[in-house]
Amino acid sequence: MENNQIKQNRDFMKCPILGEAMKVSDQSKGLPHPPHGKMVDTPLITLQSFNEEHNNPIKAGDYSTLLDIRRSVRTYGKTVTMTQAQLAFLLYSTQGIQEYRGKNEAFTLRTVPSGGCRHPFETYIAVRNVEDLQPGIYYYSPMAYVGEKKVAITFLETLEDYENRITQMLAGQSWAANAPVVLFLTCVPYRSEWRYEKHSHRVMLIDLGHVGQNIMLSAAAMGLGSCCMAAYDQDLCDKALNLDGVDEYMVYAASVGMSVT
Repeated sequence: MENNQIKQNRDFMKCPILGEAMKVSDQSKGLPHPPHGKMVDTPLITLQSFNEEHNNPIKAGDYSTLLDIRRSVRTYGKTVTMTQAQLAFLLYSTQGIQEYRGKNEAFTLRTVPSGGCRHPFETYIAVRNVEDLQPGIYYYSPMAYVGEKKVAITFLETLEDYENRITQMLAGQSWAANAPVVLFLTCVPYRSEWRYEKHSHRVMLIDLGHVGQNIMLSAAAMGLGSCCMAAYDQDLCDKALNLDGVDEYMVYAASVGMSVT
């Protein structure tokens, strides 16, 4: 069974001496830290709050119940509309910035853990059916409300032939296109490379799992189903999200919506 590629992959999973990489990193050279998010030049849309009693989307009563009901869901009610408060809670759960830390605000504390507080991910949303939002691709801007439980997104573009395009982007997983939203997580690798240099990529993959678990638990807490996907068409996703495929590229996806049987 074992071949050179398998051996290399197994070795990649093992923990290197991170301190050696940090000694030659850009952080050690005193270079400025990369931005914690992308600057956008289109108007921000502040979603309805999820942090008000009358608008609270959370339904799960306790944590043990939440763990029992979390499952990967691949069937969604196409006519069920997701509320803005539900989408806001979902996005805040993935990358919401609680505060800046360190010299020159080099680090962020967020709703998910990340090695060295680097948080190298961005969140894009393919919207099919969310109240008062036109269908299309949006970008979540976590820097718009640092330290606040508020969420702002910005509209990027429409997605013609939505269901077919999403199906192609997700490598034929047509069921995902029925969900009211699909989250596309991208990686900006230099945010972690700045600190951990060549050993950062293993850490980033671990961090990606943290984000995925928050998505699924937060969806379950709202009585929604979700499914994280590692299978997708790299070129189609990068092109649809207007990524260069080098300094930012697609790494993970998750469909979220009301489960139907």
